[in-house]
Amino acid sequence: MNIKSQLQQLCGDTEFLRLNDVNIEPEKIRAILINEVVPVDSDDDFYGKSDSAYMSTTIPLFRKAGIEVSGIQDILNLNIYITNAVKTPKSEYTVSKESIDESVPYLEKELELFPNLQVVMLMGDVAKKAFNMISKKATKKNAVPSISTILRLFFVSLLTAPRSQVFNPLKI
Repeated sequence: MNIKSQLQQLCGDTEFLRLNDVNIEPEKIRAILINEVVPVDSDDDFYGKSDSAYMSTTIPLFRKAGIEVSGIQDILNLNIYITNAVKTPKSEYTVSKESIDESVPYLEKELELFPNLQVVMLMGDVAKKAFNMISKKATKKNAVPSISTILRLFFVSLLTAPRSQVFNPLKI
């Protein structure tokens, strides 16, 4: 299945969006990495040129984890799909809430394409925000708590648990 074609069919007007033009077998995908936003130049995206800016930072992360990959096809062969939460390049230093709001329905449809998904990894605050918007729609609550919630758990465990059992948010 071609992701871009499928999303165009499901969502209608996608003219101004950057969707992944990649052929995959969605039933094989077990994990999805959600990056924050598409780059200004589509050649720099995960499915752009083989030496794209995004892949130049992604490949070393896999290798640091002990997984030898040399490109996006190797990552797809591991049953891992990578996408962006925001489907339009940012026009300012930060990603606007409007951009996230406009992209969430497409991200939601994209995630629904993967029937055997087991893990979603969020790469940054924008990805977390978009994923929580999808979660709130379905469950009325965030899937990923705010950092203040994590820090609160840390301080409560620091005060009440033996030192060896303290919850440490830095080791997540």
